[in-house]
Amino acid sequence: MRVRMFGASLAFAVAALFATVSAQAQWWHHHPGYLHAMSNLRMAYWLLEHRDPSDPEMYRDERATMGDIRNAYQELKDASIIDDRDIDEQPPAQTNYYDHRGRLYHALDLLREARNDISREEEDPAARGLRNKAIMHINYGINHLKNAINYWRF
Repeated sequence: MRVRMFGASLAFAVAALFATVSAQAQWWHHHPGYLHAMSNLRMAYWLLEHRDPSDPEMYRDERATMGDIRNAYQELKDASIIDDRDIDEQPPAQTNYYDHRGRLYHALDLLREARNDISREEEDPAARGLRNKAIMHINYGINHLKNAINYWRF
């Protein structure tokens, strides 16, 4: 009887351990959307910054988009700190693209996804103001990037 109880207790403990580990494996699903948005902003910035050497000189709207991304990222970073989130443990950026439209379009998709991630309801009034500024910067970045895409006629 004791062996059976011990076995059941051990099985329960192992199940509880795995449930905890699997819950922590995707911790960002339980955090506000701006942590995921920060990852997407970093990836969009990387896409803009890492041009092919054979590409023509960076268009001014691409540079402006990079500035908008930096500003939006800073606002979200400040909101994360106010909301007491660990900003060093961000989820991975969305990198599953199945088309071949190019880095500017991928960056545009990431900016739109970042905007959608942070457009949800924010409970903390201090973080809400920073989030709204981040949305404004992301919108500016989207507009600048659209201008760059139109300039290059992609």
